Amino acid sequence: MGREADYTIEPGANLTNAQLDGANLLDADLSNANLDRANLRGANLTFTNLSSANLTEANLNGADLRGANLRGANLTSANMRGADLREADLTEANLNCANLRGANLREADLSGANLSRAALIGAAVNCANLSGANLTQADLNGADLSGADLSEADLNGANLSAALMWVVDLGDADLRNAQLTSATLSDSTLSGVNLRGVNLRNANLSEANLFGANLSGANLFGAQLIDVILSGADLKGANLYGANLIGAILPDGTTLPEPPVQD
Repeated sequence: MGREADYTIEPGANLTNAQLDGANLLDADLSNANLDRANLRGANLTFTNLSSANLTEANLNGADLRGANLRGANLTSANMRGADLREADLTEANLNCANLRGANLREADLSGANLSRAALIGAAVNCANLSGANLTQADLNGADLSGADLSEADLNGANLSAALMWVVDLGDADLRNAQLTSATLSDSTLSGVNLRGVNLRNANLSEANLFGANLSGANLFGAQLIDVILSGADLKGANLYGANLIGAILPDGTTLPEPPVQD
């Protein structure tokens, strides 16, 4: 019998401050449970039902949450550093100020989730669904978001410096005041995106679709904009010094020619 045997594991259970570190809660039903400040460090929560559970300030450091149901769960200020959340359902979950450094969120569903001020530094978020998510002032420095769906997401003031964002859907997302220094956005969809005042210094946007995007006042110093689509985009006041625009379709529909081949 494990440590979990000392507690009542059932829907709606009161597990405030419970010591469940390393516990095996595989496939358990803890929906609507109160796990406020509970210690679940290294616990096995694979396929566990934690929908609408209260996990405020819970310690989930290194926990296994693969395929877990966390729909509508409250994870405010939770410590989820290094947690495995692959294919977990976090639809409309509250992850405000949560620590997700180095966490694995590959193919997780975070649609409509609140990740404002969350720390996702170096996290694997590739192929995840973040459509309509709130990521205002979230720290995604060096995170891998390749293949993720960020359509209609709010990334106002988010830090995406050095983030990998290959083939990402950012359609109608809000990226005002975001930091995208040295980020990779190749082949990504940014049509209609608000990038006003965004820092894209040395970012790679080659072959990205920026149709109708707002880039007014954006810093594109040294950015790679090879074969990028800028039709209908607003570049008023943007800094394009040193940017590579070879093959780019400009706002007026013209295309910059390839440089002549030197003999």
